[in-house]
Amino acid sequence: MHLSDFPTYADFRTNKINYFCTMWYNNILETIGNTPLVKLNKITKDIPATVLAKLETFNPGNSIKDRMAVKMIEDAEKNGLLKPGGTIIEGTSGNTGMGLAIAAVIKGYKCIFTSTDKQSKEKFDALKAFGAEVIVCPTNVDPEDPRSYYSVSSRLERETPNSWKPNQYDNLSNTQAHYESTGPEIWEQTEGKITHLVAGVGTGGTISGIAKYLKEKNPNIKVIGIDTYGSVFKKYKETGVFDKNEIYPYITEGIGEDFLPKNVDFSLIDHFEKVTDRDAALMTREVALKEGIFAGNSTGSAVAGVLQLKDMFKKDDLVVIVFPDHGSRYMAKMYNEDWLRERGFLKDEKLTARDIIKKKERQEIVTIDCEKTVLEAINVIKSLNISQIPVTQQGMVIGKVTESDILDSLLENPALKSAPVQTITTPPFPFVDLNTSIDKISSMINKDNVAVLVEDEGGKIEIITQYDIINAISG
Repeated sequence: MHLSDFPTYADFRTNKINYFCTMWYNNILETIGNTPLVKLNKITKDIPATVLAKLETFNPGNSIKDRMAVKMIEDAEKNGLLKPGGTIIEGTSGNTGMGLAIAAVIKGYKCIFTSTDKQSKEKFDALKAFGAEVIVCPTNVDPEDPRSYYSVSSRLERETPNSWKPNQYDNLSNTQAHYESTGPEIWEQTEGKITHLVAGVGTGGTISGIAKYLKEKNPNIKVIGIDTYGSVFKKYKETGVFDKNEIYPYITEGIGEDFLPKNVDFSLIDHFEKVTDRDAALMTREVALKEGIFAGNSTGSAVAGVLQLKDMFKKDDLVVIVFPDHGSRYMAKMYNEDWLRERGFLKDEKLTARDIIKKKERQEIVTIDCEKTVLEAINVIKSLNISQIPVTQQGMVIGKVTESDILDSLLENPALKSAPVQTITTPPFPFVDLNTSIDKISSMINKDNVAVLVEDEGGKIEIITQYDIINAISG
Protein backbone atom coordinates (compact mmCIF):
# COMPACT_ATOMS: atom_id res chain seq x y z
CA MET A 1 0.00 0.00 0.00
CA HIS A 2 1.31 3.45 -0.91
CA LEU A 3 0.67 6.92 0.48
CA SER A 4 -1.12 7.68 -2.81
CA ASP A 5 -3.78 5.11 -1.89
CA PHE A 6 -5.11 7.59 0.70
CA PRO A 7 -6.90 10.79 -0.45
CA THR A 8 -4.94 12.97 1.97
CA TYR A 9 -1.99 12.63 4.29
CA ALA A 10 -4.40 13.07 7.21
CA ASP A 11 -6.26 9.93 6.04
CA PHE A 12 -3.01 8.01 5.87
CA ARG A 13 -1.95 9.20 9.32
CA THR A 14 -5.33 8.29 10.84
CA ASN A 15 -5.19 4.79 9.37
CA LYS A 16 -1.60 4.37 10.55
CA ILE A 17 -2.51 5.48 14.08
CA ASN A 18 -5.53 3.20 14.15
CA TYR A 19 -3.30 0.30 13.09
CA PHE A 20 -0.66 0.90 15.74
CA CYS A 21 -3.29 1.51 18.45
CA THR A 22 -4.40 -2.12 18.12
CA MET A 23 -1.07 -3.56 19.29
CA TRP A 24 2.01 -3.05 21.43
CA TYR A 25 5.45 -4.60 21.69
CA ASN A 26 6.80 -6.63 24.59
CA ASN A 27 10.23 -5.02 24.32
CA ILE A 28 12.25 -2.77 22.03
CA LEU A 29 13.74 -5.71 20.09
CA GLU A 30 10.34 -6.50 18.60
CA THR A 31 10.37 -3.15 16.79
CA ILE A 32 13.36 -4.12 14.63
CA GLY A 33 12.63 -4.38 10.92
CA ASN A 34 9.73 -3.40 8.65
CA THR A 35 11.53 -0.19 7.78
CA PRO A 36 10.06 2.07 5.06
CA LEU A 37 10.99 2.49 1.42
CA VAL A 38 11.07 6.15 0.37
CA LYS A 39 11.38 7.49 -3.17
CA LEU A 40 14.34 9.78 -3.90
CA ASN A 41 13.42 12.72 -6.09
CA LYS A 42 15.80 15.68 -6.36
CA ILE A 43 19.14 13.98 -5.95
CA THR A 44 18.34 11.33 -8.58
CA LYS A 45 16.54 13.61 -11.06
CA ASP A 46 19.02 12.75 -13.83
CA ILE A 47 18.45 9.01 -13.45
CA PRO A 48 15.58 7.67 -15.59
CA ALA A 49 14.78 4.84 -13.15
CA THR A 50 12.73 4.99 -9.96
CA VAL A 51 15.15 5.06 -7.03
CA LEU A 52 14.01 4.07 -3.54
CA ALA A 53 15.80 4.30 -0.21
CA LYS A 54 15.43 1.50 2.34
CA LEU A 55 15.60 3.59 5.53
CA GLU A 56 17.22 1.41 8.18
CA THR A 57 17.50 4.40 10.50
CA PHE A 58 13.97 3.49 11.65
CA ASN A 59 15.35 0.56 13.64
CA PRO A 60 15.63 1.24 17.40
CA GLY A 61 19.42 1.49 17.24
CA ASN A 62 19.12 3.71 14.14
CA SER A 63 20.92 1.22 11.91
CA ILE A 64 20.53 -1.94 9.87
CA LYS A 65 22.91 -3.74 12.22
CA ASP A 66 20.12 -4.22 14.77
CA ARG A 67 18.78 -7.02 12.58
CA MET A 68 21.90 -9.14 12.52
CA ALA A 69 22.92 -8.34 16.10
CA VAL A 70 19.79 -9.95 17.51
CA LYS A 71 20.02 -12.86 15.05
CA MET A 72 23.63 -13.61 16.04
CA ILE A 73 22.74 -13.51 19.73
CA GLU A 74 19.68 -15.74 19.34
CA ASP A 75 21.61 -18.30 17.29
CA ALA A 76 24.43 -18.27 19.87
CA GLU A 77 21.90 -18.86 22.65
CA LYS A 78 20.38 -21.80 20.76
CA ASN A 79 23.83 -23.33 20.17
CA GLY A 80 24.91 -22.90 23.79
CA LEU A 81 27.67 -20.43 22.90
CA LEU A 82 26.16 -17.56 24.90
CA LYS A 83 25.07 -18.39 28.42
CA PRO A 84 23.10 -16.36 31.01
CA GLY A 85 25.11 -13.50 32.50
CA GLY A 86 27.74 -13.81 29.78
CA THR A 87 29.88 -11.08 28.20
CA ILE A 88 29.61 -10.19 24.52
CA ILE A 89 32.98 -9.12 23.07
CA GLU A 90 33.12 -7.75 19.53
CA GLY A 91 35.15 -5.62 17.16
CA THR A 92 32.76 -3.00 15.79
CA SER A 93 32.73 0.43 14.16
CA GLY A 94 29.71 1.31 16.28
CA ASN A 95 26.47 0.21 14.65
CA THR A 96 26.81 -3.52 15.31
CA GLY A 97 27.88 -2.64 18.83
CA MET A 98 24.73 -0.57 19.25
CA GLY A 99 22.53 -3.46 18.13
CA LEU A 100 24.37 -5.88 20.43
CA ALA A 101 24.27 -3.43 23.34
CA ILE A 102 20.51 -2.87 23.04
CA ALA A 103 19.89 -6.62 22.90
CA ALA A 104 22.25 -7.14 25.84
CA VAL A 105 20.25 -4.69 27.96
CA ILE A 106 17.06 -6.64 27.31
CA LYS A 107 18.65 -10.08 27.66
CA GLY A 108 20.97 -9.38 30.60
CA TYR A 109 24.46 -9.58 29.07
CA LYS A 110 27.56 -7.40 29.46
CA CYS A 111 29.33 -5.91 26.44
CA ILE A 112 32.96 -5.05 25.65
CA PHE A 113 33.64 -3.55 22.23
CA THR A 114 36.88 -2.80 20.41
CA SER A 115 36.92 -0.24 17.61
CA THR A 116 39.30 1.91 15.56
CA ASP A 117 40.45 5.45 16.14
CA LYS A 118 38.98 6.56 12.78
CA GLN A 119 35.43 6.10 14.02
CA SER A 120 33.39 9.07 15.23
CA LYS A 121 33.30 9.85 18.95
CA GLU A 122 29.50 9.95 18.83
CA LYS A 123 29.43 6.23 18.12
CA PHE A 124 31.53 5.44 21.17
CA ASP A 125 29.43 7.71 23.40
CA ALA A 126 26.26 5.99 22.20
CA LEU A 127 27.67 2.55 23.04
CA LYS A 128 28.67 3.71 26.50
CA ALA A 129 25.14 5.05 27.05
CA PHE A 130 23.93 1.43 26.95
CA GLY A 131 26.52 0.35 29.51
CA ALA A 132 29.11 -1.04 27.11
CA GLU A 133 32.86 -0.74 27.61
CA VAL A 134 34.70 0.59 24.53
CA ILE A 135 38.39 0.03 23.78
CA VAL A 136 39.82 2.18 20.95
CA CYS A 137 42.59 0.61 18.81
CA PRO A 138 44.77 2.03 15.99
CA THR A 139 43.39 1.91 12.44
CA ASN A 140 46.57 1.71 10.40
CA VAL A 141 47.73 -1.76 11.43
CA ASP A 142 47.24 -5.17 9.80
CA PRO A 143 44.34 -7.31 11.05
CA GLU A 144 46.90 -9.81 12.39
CA ASP A 145 48.71 -7.12 14.40
CA PRO A 146 48.12 -7.67 18.14
CA ARG A 147 47.07 -3.99 18.41
CA SER A 148 44.29 -4.26 15.79
CA TYR A 149 40.72 -4.18 16.96
CA TYR A 150 40.22 -7.69 15.55
CA SER A 151 43.15 -9.08 17.54
CA VAL A 152 42.31 -7.23 20.74
CA SER A 153 38.72 -8.51 20.72
CA SER A 154 39.95 -12.09 20.17
CA ARG A 155 42.44 -11.78 23.05
CA LEU A 156 39.76 -10.40 25.37
CA GLU A 157 37.46 -13.29 24.50
CA ARG A 158 40.19 -15.77 25.47
CA GLU A 159 40.87 -13.97 28.72
CA THR A 160 37.29 -13.26 29.84
CA PRO A 161 35.33 -16.08 31.51
CA ASN A 162 31.86 -16.86 30.11
CA SER A 163 32.37 -14.65 27.06
CA TRP A 164 31.34 -14.92 23.43
CA LYS A 165 32.58 -13.13 20.32
CA PRO A 166 29.93 -12.78 17.58
CA ASN A 167 32.57 -12.12 14.87
CA GLN A 168 30.19 -10.29 12.57
CA TYR A 169 32.58 -10.67 9.63
CA ASP A 170 32.59 -14.48 9.55
CA ASN A 171 29.42 -15.33 11.48
CA LEU A 172 26.95 -16.39 8.81
CA SER A 173 24.01 -15.53 11.07
CA ASN A 174 24.75 -12.01 9.83
CA THR A 175 23.85 -12.95 6.25
CA GLN A 176 20.96 -15.12 7.41
CA ALA A 177 19.36 -12.20 9.27
CA HIS A 178 18.99 -10.26 6.02
CA TYR A 179 17.93 -13.34 4.08
CA GLU A 180 15.11 -13.83 6.58
CA SER A 181 14.02 -10.21 7.06
CA THR A 182 15.47 -7.41 4.90
CA GLY A 183 15.30 -9.34 1.61
CA PRO A 184 11.65 -10.39 1.99
CA GLU A 185 10.68 -6.86 3.08
CA ILE A 186 12.19 -5.30 -0.05
CA TRP A 187 10.58 -7.90 -2.29
CA GLU A 188 7.15 -7.35 -0.76
CA GLN A 189 7.44 -3.55 -0.59
CA THR A 190 8.34 -3.33 -4.29
CA GLU A 191 5.75 -5.99 -5.19
CA GLY A 192 8.56 -7.96 -6.80
CA LYS A 193 9.40 -5.16 -9.23
CA ILE A 194 12.91 -4.42 -7.95
CA THR A 195 15.54 -4.61 -10.72
CA HIS A 196 18.67 -3.38 -8.89
CA LEU A 197 19.88 -3.61 -5.31
CA VAL A 198 22.60 -1.20 -4.18
CA ALA A 199 24.34 -1.54 -0.81
CA GLY A 200 27.68 -0.77 0.78
CA VAL A 201 29.90 -3.77 1.49
CA GLY A 202 31.64 -4.01 4.85
CA THR A 203 31.03 -7.28 6.69
CA GLY A 204 29.05 -8.37 3.61
CA GLY A 205 26.07 -9.70 5.56
CA THR A 206 23.60 -7.07 4.41
CA ILE A 207 24.22 -7.29 0.68
CA SER A 208 24.75 -11.07 0.62
CA GLY A 209 21.64 -11.91 2.64
CA ILE A 210 19.35 -9.58 0.69
CA ALA A 211 20.87 -10.63 -2.64
CA LYS A 212 20.45 -14.34 -1.88
CA TYR A 213 16.75 -13.90 -1.19
CA LEU A 214 16.07 -11.58 -4.12
CA LYS A 215 17.98 -13.67 -6.66
CA GLU A 216 16.03 -16.74 -5.58
CA LYS A 217 12.90 -14.77 -6.43
CA ASN A 218 14.31 -13.30 -9.65
CA PRO A 219 17.82 -14.23 -10.87
CA ASN A 220 17.82 -11.20 -13.21
CA ILE A 221 18.01 -8.70 -10.34
CA LYS A 222 21.38 -6.93 -10.46
CA VAL A 223 23.28 -6.49 -7.20
CA ILE A 224 25.75 -3.60 -6.93
CA GLY A 225 28.21 -3.45 -4.06
CA ILE A 226 29.64 -0.07 -3.04
CA ASP A 227 33.34 -0.14 -2.15
CA THR A 228 35.87 2.53 -1.20
CA TYR A 229 39.39 3.32 -2.34
CA GLY A 230 41.77 1.57 0.04
CA SER A 231 39.64 -1.60 0.13
CA VAL A 232 40.31 -4.95 -1.57
CA PHE A 233 36.78 -5.93 -2.62
CA LYS A 234 36.46 -4.54 -6.15
CA LYS A 235 39.76 -5.87 -7.47
CA TYR A 236 39.20 -9.26 -5.85
CA LYS A 237 35.77 -9.55 -7.51
CA GLU A 238 37.14 -8.61 -10.92
CA THR A 239 40.43 -10.54 -10.89
CA GLY A 240 40.26 -13.09 -8.09
CA VAL A 241 43.49 -11.60 -6.76
CA PHE A 242 43.83 -10.40 -3.17
CA ASP A 243 46.12 -7.44 -3.77
CA LYS A 244 47.67 -5.91 -0.65
CA ASN A 245 48.75 -2.95 -2.77
CA GLU A 246 45.08 -1.96 -2.88
CA ILE A 247 45.10 -1.42 0.88
CA TYR A 248 45.70 2.02 2.34
CA PRO A 249 43.98 4.21 4.96
CA TYR A 250 40.63 5.73 4.07
CA ILE A 251 38.08 7.92 5.85
CA THR A 252 34.74 6.49 4.77
CA GLU A 253 33.10 4.55 7.60
CA GLY A 254 31.13 1.32 7.42
CA ILE A 255 32.30 -0.06 4.06
CA GLY A 256 35.43 -1.62 2.56
CA GLU A 257 37.91 -3.97 4.20
CA ASP A 258 41.54 -5.06 4.08
CA PHE A 259 40.61 -8.76 4.26
CA LEU A 260 37.84 -11.02 2.91
CA PRO A 261 35.01 -11.64 5.40
CA LYS A 262 33.15 -14.93 5.01
CA ASN A 263 29.87 -13.01 4.81
CA VAL A 264 30.88 -11.40 1.51
CA ASP A 265 29.47 -13.78 -1.11
CA PHE A 266 31.13 -12.48 -4.28
CA SER A 267 29.03 -14.82 -6.45
CA LEU A 268 25.91 -12.85 -5.51
CA ILE A 269 27.37 -9.39 -6.22
CA ASP A 270 27.33 -8.51 -9.92
CA HIS A 271 29.43 -5.35 -9.77
CA PHE A 272 31.52 -3.35 -7.29
CA GLU A 273 31.68 0.43 -7.62
CA LYS A 274 34.32 2.42 -5.77
CA VAL A 275 33.55 5.88 -4.38
CA THR A 276 36.11 8.38 -3.06
CA ASP A 277 36.14 9.61 0.53
CA ARG A 278 35.39 13.13 -0.69
CA ASP A 279 32.42 12.15 -2.84
CA ALA A 280 31.02 9.98 -0.05
CA ALA A 281 31.30 12.76 2.55
CA LEU A 282 29.79 15.47 0.35
CA MET A 283 26.97 13.25 -0.90
CA THR A 284 26.07 12.37 2.69
CA ARG A 285 25.35 16.07 3.18
CA GLU A 286 23.53 16.37 -0.15
CA VAL A 287 21.09 13.63 0.84
CA ALA A 288 20.08 15.69 3.88
CA LEU A 289 19.90 18.97 1.93
CA LYS A 290 17.97 17.65 -1.06
CA GLU A 291 15.89 14.76 0.29
CA GLY A 292 15.49 15.67 3.96
CA ILE A 293 16.97 12.34 5.01
CA PHE A 294 19.56 12.52 7.79
CA ALA A 295 21.73 9.53 6.97
CA GLY A 296 25.26 8.32 7.62
CA ASN A 297 28.53 8.21 5.71
CA SER A 298 28.02 4.91 3.86
CA THR A 299 24.69 6.20 2.56
CA GLY A 300 26.61 9.00 0.87
CA SER A 301 28.86 6.39 -0.73
CA ALA A 302 25.91 4.36 -1.97
CA VAL A 303 24.08 7.32 -3.49
CA ALA A 304 27.27 8.65 -5.09
CA GLY A 305 27.86 5.19 -6.54
CA VAL A 306 24.39 5.13 -8.08
CA LEU A 307 24.98 8.53 -9.67
CA GLN A 308 28.30 7.31 -11.07
CA LEU A 309 26.42 4.39 -12.67
CA LYS A 310 23.43 6.42 -13.89
CA ASP A 311 23.87 5.27 -17.50
CA MET A 312 23.26 1.70 -16.35
CA PHE A 313 19.63 2.36 -15.41
CA LYS A 314 16.59 2.47 -17.69
CA LYS A 315 13.19 4.12 -17.36
CA ASP A 316 11.34 1.03 -16.12
CA ASP A 317 14.01 0.01 -13.63
CA LEU A 318 13.34 0.04 -9.90
CA VAL A 319 16.50 0.63 -7.88
CA VAL A 320 16.62 0.10 -4.11
CA ILE A 321 19.50 1.64 -2.14
CA VAL A 322 20.09 0.51 1.43
CA PHE A 323 20.49 3.51 3.78
CA PRO A 324 22.22 1.78 6.72
CA ASP A 325 22.39 4.31 9.55
CA HIS A 326 21.62 7.74 10.98
CA GLY A 327 23.45 11.05 10.51
CA SER A 328 23.65 11.75 14.25
CA ARG A 329 26.66 9.40 14.40
CA TYR A 330 28.66 11.73 12.14
CA MET A 331 28.09 15.20 13.58
CA ALA A 332 31.81 15.79 14.21
CA LYS A 333 32.76 14.59 10.74
CA MET A 334 30.62 14.69 7.58
CA TYR A 335 28.25 17.25 9.10
CA ASN A 336 31.08 19.47 10.39
CA GLU A 337 32.25 22.03 7.83
CA ASP A 338 35.62 22.63 9.48
CA TRP A 339 36.35 18.88 9.49
CA LEU A 340 35.57 18.81 5.77
CA ARG A 341 37.72 21.86 5.03
CA GLU A 342 40.68 20.47 6.96
CA ARG A 343 40.65 17.48 4.58
CA GLY A 344 40.16 19.61 1.50
CA PHE A 345 36.67 18.19 0.89
CA LEU A 346 34.79 21.47 1.16
CA LYS A 347 35.67 24.68 -0.60
CA ASP A 348 33.24 27.58 -0.51
CA GLU A 349 33.15 31.35 -0.42
CA LYS A 350 33.96 31.65 3.27
CA LEU A 351 37.38 33.03 4.12
CA THR A 352 39.91 30.62 5.59
CA ALA A 353 43.17 30.99 7.49
CA ARG A 354 44.96 30.86 4.13
CA ASP A 355 42.93 33.85 2.88
CA ILE A 356 43.55 35.85 6.06
CA ILE A 357 47.32 35.33 5.78
CA LYS A 358 47.30 36.42 2.15
CA LYS A 359 45.47 39.64 3.01
CA LYS A 360 47.47 40.62 6.06
CA GLU A 361 50.62 42.70 5.92
CA ARG A 362 53.43 40.15 5.81
CA GLN A 363 56.04 40.50 8.49
CA GLU A 364 58.30 38.19 10.41
CA ILE A 365 56.54 36.76 13.44
CA VAL A 366 58.19 38.00 16.63
CA THR A 367 59.01 35.36 19.23
CA ILE A 368 61.06 35.32 22.42
CA ASP A 369 63.16 32.50 23.82
CA CYS A 370 62.00 31.12 27.14
CA GLU A 371 65.39 31.88 28.72
CA LYS A 372 65.11 35.63 28.03
CA THR A 373 64.02 37.85 30.93
CA VAL A 374 60.63 39.36 31.54
CA LEU A 375 62.25 42.81 31.17
CA GLU A 376 63.46 41.85 27.68
CA ALA A 377 59.93 40.78 26.81
CA ILE A 378 58.64 44.17 27.99
CA ASN A 379 61.17 45.97 25.81
CA VAL A 380 60.18 43.92 22.74
CA ILE A 381 56.50 44.68 23.29
CA LYS A 382 57.20 48.39 23.72
CA SER A 383 59.57 48.75 20.79
CA LEU A 384 57.35 46.88 18.31
CA ASN A 385 54.04 48.11 19.69
CA ILE A 386 52.59 44.59 19.95
CA SER A 387 50.48 43.03 22.66
CA GLN A 388 51.58 39.40 22.71
CA ILE A 389 54.62 37.26 21.94
CA PRO A 390 54.87 33.49 21.33
CA VAL A 391 57.51 31.93 23.59
CA THR A 392 59.92 29.40 22.05
CA GLN A 393 62.32 26.76 23.25
CA GLN A 394 64.93 25.60 20.74
CA GLY A 395 62.82 27.16 18.00
CA MET A 396 59.56 25.39 18.98
CA VAL A 397 56.56 27.36 20.23
CA ILE A 398 55.87 26.27 23.81
CA GLY A 399 53.72 29.14 25.13
CA LYS A 400 52.99 32.84 25.03
CA VAL A 401 53.19 36.04 27.09
CA THR A 402 50.80 38.96 26.73
CA GLU A 403 50.70 42.49 28.09
CA SER A 404 48.15 41.44 30.68
CA ASP A 405 50.26 38.41 31.71
CA ILE A 406 53.23 40.71 32.35
CA LEU A 407 51.19 43.35 34.18
CA ASP A 408 49.47 40.83 36.45
CA SER A 409 52.78 39.16 37.29
CA LEU A 410 54.66 42.39 38.08
CA LEU A 411 51.85 43.77 40.23
CA GLU A 412 52.09 40.61 42.29
CA ASN A 413 55.91 40.47 42.34
CA PRO A 414 57.96 43.36 40.85
CA ALA A 415 61.15 41.30 41.21
CA LEU A 416 60.02 39.09 38.33
CA LYS A 417 61.48 41.64 35.87
CA SER A 418 64.80 39.79 35.99
CA ALA A 419 63.26 36.28 35.95
CA PRO A 420 63.22 34.11 32.80
CA VAL A 421 60.15 34.76 30.67
CA GLN A 422 59.18 31.09 31.02
CA THR A 423 58.28 31.96 34.63
CA ILE A 424 55.17 33.80 33.47
CA THR A 425 54.55 31.88 30.25
CA THR A 426 50.97 30.76 29.66
CA PRO A 427 49.73 28.02 27.29
CA PRO A 428 50.48 28.71 23.61
CA PHE A 429 48.08 30.13 21.09
CA PRO A 430 46.21 27.28 19.41
CA PHE A 431 47.35 26.15 15.96
CA VAL A 432 44.80 25.99 13.14
CA ASP A 433 44.94 24.43 9.69
CA LEU A 434 45.20 26.63 6.58
CA ASN A 435 41.71 25.48 5.60
CA THR A 436 40.12 26.46 8.92
CA SER A 437 37.19 28.81 8.33
CA ILE A 438 37.08 32.40 9.50
CA ASP A 439 34.03 31.50 11.62
CA LYS A 440 35.98 28.87 13.52
CA ILE A 441 39.00 31.18 13.99
CA SER A 442 36.76 33.99 15.24
CA SER A 443 35.17 31.68 17.80
CA MET A 444 38.64 30.72 19.08
CA ILE A 445 39.76 34.32 19.66
CA ASN A 446 38.56 35.87 22.91
CA LYS A 447 39.87 37.82 25.92
CA ASP A 448 41.78 34.77 27.17
CA ASN A 449 43.13 33.80 23.77
CA VAL A 450 43.89 36.81 21.58
CA ALA A 451 45.37 35.04 18.56
CA VAL A 452 45.86 31.74 16.74
CA LEU A 453 48.91 30.37 14.95
CA VAL A 454 49.03 28.77 11.53
CA GLU A 455 51.81 27.13 9.53
CA ASP A 456 51.91 28.23 5.89
CA GLU A 457 52.79 26.02 2.91
CA GLY A 458 56.47 26.76 3.42
CA GLY A 459 56.44 25.70 7.06
CA LYS A 460 56.62 29.28 8.35
CA ILE A 461 54.59 30.13 11.47
CA GLU A 462 52.12 33.02 11.10
CA ILE A 463 50.00 34.68 13.78
CA ILE A 464 46.37 35.70 13.22
CA THR A 465 44.78 38.29 15.51
CA GLN A 466 41.33 39.81 15.67
CA TYR A 467 42.69 42.80 13.76
CA ASP A 468 43.82 40.48 10.94
CA ILE A 469 40.32 38.99 10.73
CA ILE A 470 38.70 42.42 10.54
CA ASN A 471 41.21 43.50 7.92
CA ALA A 472 40.50 40.37 5.81
CA ILE A 473 36.74 40.94 5.94
CA SER A 474 36.92 44.65 5.16
CA GLY A 475 39.60 44.21 2.50
